Amino acid sequence: MRHTLPIAPQFYVTAPQPCPYLGGRSERKLFTALQGDNAERLNDALSKQGFRRSQNVLYRPSCAECTACLSARIRVADFQPSKSQRRTLRRNAHLRRDATSPWASEDQYALFRRYLDSRHADGGMADMDIFEFAAMIEETPVRSRVVEYSAPPDEPGDRRKLTAVCLTDVLDDGLSMVYSFYDPDRAGDSLGTYIILDHVEIARRSSLPYVYLGYWVPGSRKMGYKAGFGALEIYKNGRWQDIGDPADHTGETHPLAVDPIAEQVARIALPEARTAKSGL
Repeated sequence: MRHTLPIAPQFYVTAPQPCPYLGGRSERKLFTALQGDNAERLNDALSKQGFRRSQNVLYRPSCAECTACLSARIRVADFQPSKSQRRTLRRNAHLRRDATSPWASEDQYALFRRYLDSRHADGGMADMDIFEFAAMIEETPVRSRVVEYSAPPDEPGDRRKLTAVCLTDVLDDGLSMVYSFYDPDRAGDSLGTYIILDHVEIARRSSLPYVYLGYWVPGSRKMGYKAGFGALEIYKNGRWQDIGDPADHTGETHPLAVDPIAEQVARIALPEARTAKSGL
């Protein structure tokens, strides 16, 4: 006989902390460890249900009275860049893309520090040292890539200049952009937008239907740019749906907006473990 059992990870909830996106609110996360032979399948399954990966952990917002954070993804087949996005593609056409194994480098960390100091000096990563940065890049139990973008050297014989980096997971149905950063001196080149547009092209060439962008948060200036991409879906009320008019979505903040943790966990669809033969 053959027996299949669902993977049964343990889920936990973090203590409330100040929300990094919306002032005056607190955040709480539902999370589980990502490890073992079934890590990739668990990552695939939970990414389709609004979870994100951070090193060896999968998490999803589960705030007590707020539902503002919505997982977002682009439907690759339906995506068409806007006029401004086409300009961004042309402006950065000179950049060379290299997809490498998830190994951290000193050049990456130097760019990461410049990016944080310029854009997120008061954020949760502001004090990250090179060892913590290496852990963020390298501690992955799933199929991941570091996608580097470099500009031509200023002088012949010089090295190409690392301009942007994205840590990307390869899922069974798309690319998940875990974290990206870029040269803050080139803010006018819309490098963050360019990285997303290029990932749509990578997914298209790889016949992958989605590019996962992380969380879109209505009312947050930090996350508002994601609503500017066409063919965008959000994970809301337990299903993926077209975003429609972004103004129609708000973060509810009443005591019944969020189901109890036990009910949330009970509704999570887990992948089945690999089929094993039995001697019975």
